[in-house]
Formats: sequence, C-alpha cells, structure tokens
Amino acid sequence: MARAARRLARQVARGRLAPAEIDAQRFAAALDTAGLPPVDLLIRTGGEQRLSNFLLWQSSAAELYFTPVLWPDFSPAHLLQALQAYAQRRGARPA
Repeated sequence: MARAARRLARQVARGRLAPAEIDAQRFAAALDTAGLPPVDLLIRTGGEQRLSNFLLWQSSAAELYFTPVLWPDFSPAHLLQALQAYAQRRGARPA
C-alpha cells in the first residue's frame, strides 16, 4: 500500500494528478496487484488469527479461514475443508 501511495504522490508532484482525483479505484489501480480479481477467501495457516498486513486492501471483503495447520503441512484435503467452510458461509456448495 505504501508503494501505491508513493506512486500516486509522484504523479501529484509531477502535476499529472490532482489530489482530489485520488479515490479508491485509482488507489487500487496503483497497487502491485492491479488487474487481479479481489480476494474472496483468505486462508491463514499456523494458528495465527491475524492478517499480518498481507493484502489488506485487496482482502477487505474476503472471507477469512483460520487453521492451526502449518503451511508445509497444508494439503489438498485441508484446502477442500477451507473451500467447504467458505461455501457454507456463502450459501453455496463447492463444485
């Protein structure tokens, strides 16, 4: 997010952008992940229940799934569990 803010600040300093033109859409376009879809499901492994500044802007509307399983041990079966939990929250069934 800091890099995106600096990118926009440089544009303002060069006169290419007015501060009033900076909105959520322009900020999102300045992020490193511009053009990628928003995060729908964020899976946090290792038992931590925090985001640790990871994709804060991009995952603001994401469903969060916390698991005690450490990343090296996170298997396809664990992913399926996360997807099933997500589907239940969203009122849908996984494919």
